[in-house]
Amino acid sequence: MSRTVTTLSAQDLAERLGGTLEHCPPDRPISEVKPLEEAGSGSVSFLANPKYAAKARESAAGLIFADAAVDLGDRPVLRVKHPYWAFAQAIGWLHPEPTPEWGAAPVHPTAVIGEGCRVAPGVTVGARTVLGQDCVLHPGVHVGDDCVLGDGCELFPGAVLYRRTKLGDRVTIHANSVVGSDGYGYVLVEGRHAKIPQVGWVELGDDVEIGACVCIDRGVLGPTRIGTGTKIDNQVQVGHNVQVGSHCLLVSQTGISGSTKLGDYVTLAGKVGVVGHIEIGSRTVVGGNSVVAKSLPEGSFVAGFPARPYKEWAEAQAALNRLPRFMRQARQAGARQG
Repeated sequence: MSRTVTTLSAQDLAERLGGTLEHCPPDRPISEVKPLEEAGSGSVSFLANPKYAAKARESAAGLIFADAAVDLGDRPVLRVKHPYWAFAQAIGWLHPEPTPEWGAAPVHPTAVIGEGCRVAPGVTVGARTVLGQDCVLHPGVHVGDDCVLGDGCELFPGAVLYRRTKLGDRVTIHANSVVGSDGYGYVLVEGRHAKIPQVGWVELGDDVEIGACVCIDRGVLGPTRIGTGTKIDNQVQVGHNVQVGSHCLLVSQTGISGSTKLGDYVTLAGKVGVVGHIEIGSRTVVGGNSVVAKSLPEGSFVAGFPARPYKEWAEAQAALNRLPRFMRQARQAGARQG
């Protein structure tokens, strides 16, 4: 998905951040911010956790933000006090968010509305957005700039698509759901929570259905993805950079933290919580009210807090239910001995 890009030299970044360049030509052009494993010669990345130093030494990044303590050999480094905060600032400089382009009419004149679409009163459609054939936008829907909707999509009243959101064919989004809002990302700098710019987008595959009052955050740099055929119940939260596979079921009040990956045919029952940066294998089932705190292999069936194999959890629950009786028996035995 297109976005605004600005180019700065390595020296420009050093001066703005008050850092020191090592093994890097001052005039090296830097035009994008990328994770270490995706970075190229024109990219800047960062290292905030020493355990990823090996990955940083192998990275092709044209510049890496790092503090004074880490040894990256001959890699091009900008030494700064707070690498993650420097990374956040670089996102804002290199990928600035454009000003919204509202027109005099509710549908921007550069938007393309496909044949057979029905656009209700009170709908707004942003600049350069493209609607496929036979889409239905109910009253109060907002579709931001640079969005793409496939054929046969239907958005119910109050649904909001932030800029650069991409929908496949036959996607349904129910009332008051928000797709593409900012991810929840902050870094603590000198006692204040500073915002990490979120300049990615959201992609929904074909035949996805989103319930009412669902929030799906856009990625920090790239996409948050919901795979083909996945169905999301009401009041579900999907964090930034989450990758949900095909034909998954996410039941009401489930929350998935950022950068987690779900395989295909995963079921998360009601009120499931999932921590960030883990992987849940395909065809896994997580029971209701569970908290998934670590990665799960394919075909798992887990429950509880923290989630563990269902048989183990059921045995623990049965033992817990018997505990009051055991306590009464222990007290009675103690009284008889006394």
